[in-house]
Amino acid sequence: MYERFETRPSMDPLRIAVLAHLHHPIRPPFAGGMEAHTSHVVADLCARGHEVTLFAKAGSAHFGRNSRGRVQAVLPADYQVRGYPDEDHRDEQHRRLDGAMSSAISAVRAGAFDVVINNSLSPIPHEQLDGIPTLHLLHTPPLPRITAVLATRPERPHGHRYATVSHSNARAWRAWIPDLAVIPNGIDLRRWEPGRKDRIVPGTAAWTGRITPEKGTHLAIAAARANGLRLRLAGPIQDPEYYESLIRPSLDDKVRYMGHLGQDQLREVIASAQVFISSPLWEEPFGLTTLEAMACGTPVAATPNGAMAELIGASGGVVACTADEAGLANAIREAVGLRRTDVLQRAAQFSRDQMIRSYEEALYDLHAAQSLGRVQ
Repeated sequence: MYERFETRPSMDPLRIAVLAHLHHPIRPPFAGGMEAHTSHVVADLCARGHEVTLFAKAGSAHFGRNSRGRVQAVLPADYQVRGYPDEDHRDEQHRRLDGAMSSAISAVRAGAFDVVINNSLSPIPHEQLDGIPTLHLLHTPPLPRITAVLATRPERPHGHRYATVSHSNARAWRAWIPDLAVIPNGIDLRRWEPGRKDRIVPGTAAWTGRITPEKGTHLAIAAARANGLRLRLAGPIQDPEYYESLIRPSLDDKVRYMGHLGQDQLREVIASAQVFISSPLWEEPFGLTTLEAMACGTPVAATPNGAMAELIGASGGVVACTADEAGLANAIREAVGLRRTDVLQRAAQFSRDQMIRSYEEALYDLHAAQSLGRVQ
């Protein structure tokens, strides 16, 4: 399942710079999976003794007085990233974000870091980190601004490694990065423990995530209604127009929007549901909310897009034959009957500890190679 690197338990702690996606602060409740992932990676690497500096948007959470982690803000908290329809505004926004990332990289070069984790969606780290050992983590399908940079570099920069979150997503990137590694996302399974049997509410479904068209919230509502289920929705409204036009008019006593919830509240919503609906209408690179549901023992019904089949496997839920209401409704009916113990066993294959160990081993490899290069 995971890429294996030689473990070096005797190595000294590393000084690690982490470049975050700059659209949102890195703090709970998280704007999305990338923000949650970044926070967990920084916290876990600090817990393993490394010194970590997170370059992020202002307002990102600090890691406590006794932590080995710190935050360096490179973009004001009040700067709003928007989906502008016109090219002029988009270009201006790119210039602002690119400038912020460039300033982060200048600070990295001045900061005597051993290694860098690029956890952003910016093309700038692919252009400006030459000579610095870097692990690039690719969380999305290929982005034009990044592939445009990669296309100009037939050979990757010395000391750079690339990893993505699923084999499905890797296939899309390999035209530019043939030796792309796969390190699946992982979660803290202890924090998503299953609910008691007497707390599971028959006839209920849950859906969590960013409320945007590509996440298919409207499809989840339609498929739940087709099965007569009560549906609870939770997550940030990242496309207000979509929410107002398609989601809000569908809310009633059967379909409720619970808001943007913290983890404890999310766990209660998911663990008490009879089934979890995952409805991506794009090539979902991984699906953290799907994994969180499985870690609660809640079987998943999913559309057949992206990494859904790879993540759910044969026991975590049911992947629909088609990405439409009828297909998803059928998957829901099948998923309800799955054994929750089997779902939990599937989730156990995606631990956060294993993910962090894989990152750490890759970082030690990069640092060792750089040290050897200096000796030569």
